[in-house]
Amino acid sequence: MQVTMLVIGGVGIALLLVSLLLGDLLDGVLDGIGPDALSGLAIAGFLAAFGFVGALTLEAGASGPVAILVGLVAGVAAAAVAGLATRRLMRGGDESTVRSSRLVGLTGTVVEPVPVDGYGMVSVVAAGHITRLNARAAEPLGSGTAVVVTAVLSPTSVTVARQGA
Repeated sequence: MQVTMLVIGGVGIALLLVSLLLGDLLDGVLDGIGPDALSGLAIAGFLAAFGFVGALTLEAGASGPVAILVGLVAGVAAAAVAGLATRRLMRGGDESTVRSSRLVGLTGTVVEPVPVDGYGMVSVVAAGHITRLNARAAEPLGSGTAVVVTAVLSPTSVTVARQGA
């Protein structure tokens, strides 16, 4: 029985390698069931943990049914962690995407002077990215002036005011 458990663990490692090397090949097969919870990585993690933990439990002197139960618990835990990690990675990146609606209230610096009747340029840090935007203001602002974004005019232009004013 210990050899069987080791073979199951080895199949899990082989599936893990295939999943990592061939990308989404295994995930596409399971799309109808649920690609995040039952990803190729989750299945590989389940098989590897089930097989190797079961074999270790047998080696420690436990009976076959106890080894299977312990292996199942370890396999489900490994699959859950892999499924959650896959889901998080698949939806990741949104928090670092710069959205126009999130610009209001951000502080920045005038890079090119902002005239009263035209556009200048400001630099703000949005979602960890240095972003340069065209800017209008109610008063002329010189280079280096600290500003706060008061409104979004378009995806590339904003209205600013002197910070602290």
